[in-house]
Amino acid sequence: MNNKEHTVDMTTPNAFGTGEAGDNAFPDPATLTYEQARDELVETVKILELGQMSLDESLKYWERGEALAKRCELLLDGAATRVEEAIGRTDNQAGS
Repeated sequence: MNNKEHTVDMTTPNAFGTGEAGDNAFPDPATLTYEQARDELVETVKILELGQMSLDESLKYWERGEALAKRCELLLDGAATRVEEAIGRTDNQAGS
């Protein structure tokens, strides 16, 4: 059995990254749609669950996951508000 530590090369392109190293590797979460952020979050969790990265790499992915989760929450909250407003308009029109 090989106990050699496996690492993930964060400079290689993946389904979500740009292939650039460092801070430019992934798009700003604020620019992502809900579906894009959700899909990247799912992939980020899968990568973290592999447990094959160094602590530093794991922390980078965890921080990215947190940012993606916040983006998803923000977009879902906005959608919920829009639905509530639409229901309110419908109720007001029905009561007129």
